[in-house]
Amino acid sequence: MIRYHLRCDHQHGFESWFRDSDAFDQQSHDGLVSCPACGSTAVSKSLMAPSVVTSRRKAAPSGPPTAAEPAPVALLDEKAQKLRAMMREVRQHVMTHSHDVGAAFPEEARKMHEGTVEPRAIRGEASVADVRSLIEDGIEIMPVPSLPDDRN
Repeated sequence: MIRYHLRCDHQHGFESWFRDSDAFDQQSHDGLVSCPACGSTAVSKSLMAPSVVTSRRKAAPSGPPTAAEPAPVALLDEKAQKLRAMMREVRQHVMTHSHDVGAAFPEEARKMHEGTVEPRAIRGEASVADVRSLIEDGIEIMPVPSLPDDRN
C-alpha cells in the first residue's frame, strides 16, 4: 500500500491510500478518485517527502507537535459532515432494500430492462465499460458511493 498526498483542481489537499502507483493511475483515469471537499475528479499527486524513521526521530521526545509535525485538523467542515451522513443513509437504505447480485449486475439489469425477468431492486458490481454500455442502452443505474470510513 502507498499513501499519496493529492490535490484537486480547486487546490484542496488530501491523502489517500492505493495498492500501488498503477492503481492510482487507473482509478484516476476512470474518474474514481475525487476530492472529499468539493467532489472534483481532476485530482493529481502533489509533492510529498517519504517518511523515514531515523535514530534521531526514534529518540525524539513525544510532546506537542512541532512545525515539522503538523497538528491533526478536522478534514470535514459541518456541511461536509452532514453530506456524508446523508450519503451514508442513502447507502444504508440501498443495502437494506435491494438484492446483491454481485458481478452478475450488468446481466441482471439488462434482463430486467428487456422484460425477461421481473423488475426488482438490485445492487452489485460492474466494470466501467459495462456501466457505459448499460447507460448507452438506456438502462437506468445509479452508483452507490462508498465513503472512506466504510472501508475501515
